[in-house]
Amino acid sequence: MKAARFHEYGGAEVMRYDDVPDPTPGPGEVLIRMRACALNHVDIDIRDGTSRLSIDLPHTLGFEFAGEIVALGDGVDDWSEGDRVAPLSQLHCGKCRWCAKAQHQHCEQLTMFGIQISGGYAELVVAPAWTLIAVPDHVPFEHAASVQAVFGTGWHALTKRAHIAEGDWVLINAAASGVGTAAIQIARLLGGRVIASASSEEKLARARELGAEATVNYATEDLTERVREITGGHGAAVVYESVGGELLEKSIAAMDTFGQLVLVGCHAGEVVPVDFIEMFRHEWTLLGAARATEDEFRHMMTLVADGRLTPVIADTFPLSQTADAHRFMESRRHYGKIVLVP
Repeated sequence: MKAARFHEYGGAEVMRYDDVPDPTPGPGEVLIRMRACALNHVDIDIRDGTSRLSIDLPHTLGFEFAGEIVALGDGVDDWSEGDRVAPLSQLHCGKCRWCAKAQHQHCEQLTMFGIQISGGYAELVVAPAWTLIAVPDHVPFEHAASVQAVFGTGWHALTKRAHIAEGDWVLINAAASGVGTAAIQIARLLGGRVIASASSEEKLARARELGAEATVNYATEDLTERVREITGGHGAAVVYESVGGELLEKSIAAMDTFGQLVLVGCHAGEVVPVDFIEMFRHEWTLLGAARATEDEFRHMMTLVADGRLTPVIADTFPLSQTADAHRFMESRRHYGKIVLVP
């Protein structure tokens, strides 16, 4: 089979289109023919060596993908060849203290496709049968592969970490990204009034089409001042932040009293100053959110299947053009998810 791998850390040019042996499913496993695999920014961080994650080279990325079962391992009775499926991106042990609390994203033995084990940048992938999520016939594979990282994370962040009340102003930064387009839909579904921020007017127009009530161009406007203007001087009740750096600082200052900021990423700067005097005076809450639980991932697929949430696909690339897909992501010109297809 073919797989897109890298043998050394570096830029997009290190991605190779390799011939590798076909994998074989063991007991309790299935073999999946990949039909769509979504890119995530962590793929870039792993490839260029900045992720702080330990991997073995050569490495096959891709932690969320979807396809059809083409072979069953011994003991797999609940699935059939031809079934359309998307495996859970994170594999938990089910035995540790965090699994006992159903906080699977913190499993002490957590493994993930595309990180600890070979991922979906390949024509064939082996997955444990217990991880499979059924993909209805009417859901495109590109959509099924684009659910977990963005909708799962957004749902966990906005329902289990921060809490949106009906009518709350919700600031969503990087609104054109995969996590941003998902968060706009989730915030609207929960009754929030969305302020979307992005770096171009084209991206902001798309955010308004998706349901944002107001927008901020943080390349040309002061985020803090503009959010306070939109909210009548009060600030946002909830901030969904995935950028970091200066934008994170301005987002904290843009919160209303009792404001909640939930952080799911910080690629533009991982360390920022925080004025704790202002924090306790306004009773702000700063929260982190790391992915989601198994139940939340499965629930997101249900909401997508029901049409209540819809993944936004920016573009698709053949697996043989993975390097170009990485360059497109790094250019920040995309709106929504980038997807590889075989």
